[in-house]
Formats: sequence, C-alpha cells, structure tokens
Amino acid sequence: MTTSAADTAKRTTDSTAGTTDTADRTDGTDTAGTTDTTGTAPCGGRAMRADARRNYERLLAEARTAFAEHGTDASLEDIARRAGVGIGTLYRHFPNRQALMSAVFQDALGSLLAYSRELADADPACEALVTWLRAVIAHAGEYRGLARALMSASADPSSALTRCNDPLREAGSRLLDRAVTEGAVREGVPIGDLMQLTNAIALAAEQHPDDPRLADRLLTLTYRGLHP
Repeated sequence: MTTSAADTAKRTTDSTAGTTDTADRTDGTDTAGTTDTTGTAPCGGRAMRADARRNYERLLAEARTAFAEHGTDASLEDIARRAGVGIGTLYRHFPNRQALMSAVFQDALGSLLAYSRELADADPACEALVTWLRAVIAHAGEYRGLARALMSASADPSSALTRCNDPLREAGSRLLDRAVTEGAVREGVPIGDLMQLTNAIALAAEQHPDDPRLADRLLTLTYRGLHP
C-alpha cells in the first residue's frame, strides 16, 4: 500500500510553506528544555523530549478517532490539525500512512499476542487456533481499510505494517504447529496463507456490514478445511 497522491501533495505543500514546529524538531529536542525520561521514540530510538512525546500521543489519539470515523484513508492533514500540530510534525513522527497505521494498531497487536499465549495450551488445539483467528478478524475490522492494508503489507517487507504482520504470523505459527502436532490440522498449511485468508475474511465482513454473521460463516469453512 503506497502513500496516496493527495498525502504526497499535502506533504510537499507543507514543506514548501516552511511549516515548522520548534517543540518537535527532527533531532527530538524541544524549546521547553524538559525531557520525558520514560518516553521512547516510536521505533525504539532515543527518548523523546516531553513536548515531542505529547505531540506524538496527540497524533495517535486523533488518528484512532479519525480512522474509526472515516477509515484508514482519513485525511492526514485533518489528523494533524485536530492534534494541534503542523503536517510536517506528523510526518516527522510517521513518515507515511502505513507508519501511522502501524502505531495505531500496536495496542491491538499487544492484545492479540497476549491472547495467543493464553491459548497456547488450550484444548482442542484446532479450536484454540480458530478462536485466535476470530480475534484477529475482530481487531482487523476495527478500522475500515486495515484488513486490506495488512494483506498488502504481507508482500511488501519495506512496509511499516510489517511490524504488525511478522509478530502475528509468529504467534499464529505456534498455535498452528501445535494443532498439526496433535493431528487436529492437516500438515502443509502455510501460516502465511492462513493469515492472508483471515485478513480476507475481515475484509469481506467490512464490505458487508449488513451481514454480521458473515465472518463466522467464513471462519467455520476455514475450520473445516483445516482438518486432516
């Protein structure tokens, strides 16, 4: 999934206009001179100063709201405006739309990884796997457009959403391997294909909001197809 022409135009316009936010310069410093010793940069870099951290958190909060209301194609300029910062500040924290989507999805990612650990010893193993896949579908459906983006990112290692896809694939692989070992799932089922199918179910459910049982029916078909 690539940055839209509209987003690129907004970024170029902002850069030309010379918009700056002195509280959130690229080097992570702020004019207040205070440091947030607990805040770390989004990608594991050095700690952000207090004002930069506040800007980051405001952008995330507004992005969650905008994505919930308008889907993941929501205007990035509007998100920045609602957060009270310039579009340049948004791009310094999140270089593209996929990076912002990845940051927004981190809470759900943490919940899904924790849930996979809870189900690690649940019986039957195949039902534990399908239960977890149902949770993946539910979270992917929180924001319109997220399921499609996750599907596209699986074929693009450079996408920021790979930060979400890779841990999910590893968690799903452990549940799948256990089910295969116990003979509950036939051998040779690639976890990558299974995760793509799961995201496709989430996308189908997103496109048919008038059929709330669609995802469960499709997941039931998947469940049956996994058996030896």
